[in-house]
Amino acid sequence: MSRSPGASSPDELETRIAELRASVRRAMASGDRQKARELRAELRRTESAWDDAVLGGGSGDPEEGRGLLPVREQVHQALTLLGAPAAPKLIGSVYAAFFPGAIPGSRLTSLRRDEERSFRTAPYARPYYLCAALTADLLAPARGLLTVSTWPLEQRIVGPLSPRADFLSSAVRLAEHAGRGAPDPGVQRLLWRFASNIPGAVTGTVGTVDPAALAEAARAELDVHRDPDRRRRESAAARARERLDDAERLFGSRLRALRAAGRRPATNGETDR
Repeated sequence: MSRSPGASSPDELETRIAELRASVRRAMASGDRQKARELRAELRRTESAWDDAVLGGGSGDPEEGRGLLPVREQVHQALTLLGAPAAPKLIGSVYAAFFPGAIPGSRLTSLRRDEERSFRTAPYARPYYLCAALTADLLAPARGLLTVSTWPLEQRIVGPLSPRADFLSSAVRLAEHAGRGAPDPGVQRLLWRFASNIPGAVTGTVGTVDPAALAEAARAELDVHRDPDRRRRESAAARARERLDDAERLFGSRLRALRAAGRRPATNGETDR
């Protein structure tokens, strides 16, 4: 039965998009072209609804077109598109490529501290918080990586393989989004930064990227890293649920990090992109 994409969250829409893509492939494999056409039409509607939910639906408000959203909403939009923990520089680059306006870099330095202060003052008063990624070993805040509080805990934890796995999964998401239209020069530049670090992703002229080729190459390498990375994250998430309170599960355990600092050098630098 067809489901309306209206009034769904971006996460729900992404799940439905994945379901529809799989259904289209099954319909084509079985030779049911009529069913495949119906599913593809629903897929296009759902993708359009995802665009509206994340990018804004074009309400005609002149403020919208000038990128005058609050900084935390700009960061939330960029992180939602990336779907993985990210450093401020990447967040700013993604927003500048896909959204109107730019994120002031100076505002990002104190954003996570402001979010933590807000949460501790009035827990869960906001629909979401921009919080820290947590290191898999110490469950401490990972240096310079932001996430969204509504993501599953496993998605907000970073282990040794996570930087590469997240880079590849973000490349897939950006490429798929860019592939729904004709990427403008800003999007092409961003995709090129990803493609130049993924074997097999560069197939044409230097500086230009085929989004489909980028997504395919990123998926191929991601298949190598996904399972061991997921196991490490799931194990760490189980420890976090047992040992950390609500605030620490969002912003990390600083006491644990301070104790560990006396035993060995910090390893948070491995999580930087």
